[in-house]
Amino acid sequence: MILTDREIRIWIERGLIGIQPEPEPSAYSSTALDLTLDASFRIYRPPNASVGQYLDPFSDGFNISQAIETLTEPEQVGPNGYDLHPNHLILAWTRERINLKTEARIAARVEGKSSLARLGLLVHLTAPTIHSGFSRPIQLEVINLGKLPIRLRVGMPICQLIFEQTTGIPEKGYSGRFSQQGAYGPT
Repeated sequence: MILTDREIRIWIERGLIGIQPEPEPSAYSSTALDLTLDASFRIYRPPNASVGQYLDPFSDGFNISQAIETLTEPEQVGPNGYDLHPNHLILAWTRERINLKTEARIAARVEGKSSLARLGLLVHLTAPTIHSGFSRPIQLEVINLGKLPIRLRVGMPICQLIFEQTTGIPEKGYSGRFSQQGAYGPT
């Protein structure tokens, strides 16, 4: 069951869904909540010989956090924004910290905004699920598949969150492979 705007507000008011800072009234649509772009990005560096010619994520000892630290550099976006060029990938985060309490029986999906998608901007490649128990800003894999640079500005609506009620309470909150994704971004 997907929550409507009315239920999202009620669940936030009751403390069952935590969102900081609190969403503006304009952030709500009938079945989703817009989230905005934080100033912290990780920009992929051009490849170099010290990194190697390929990544093998399932080799013994591979560490995703270390790989991202090696392949990217942090950048704080200023008031003029950041121009994301065609075919470039960056890691970005939502300004909002989301807290999906395990006992609330809520999970969510992060989805792009259709208006930005029509310009070629994707905000997640294959990772839309926000698991019950998740508590931090949402990391976004942002890529420009369009023909022109797209200016990203801090605070712009970048994605939407769709809340879904689970049919039970999970035995444990999210603690998967990427639960520490904030190690190289906002926490």
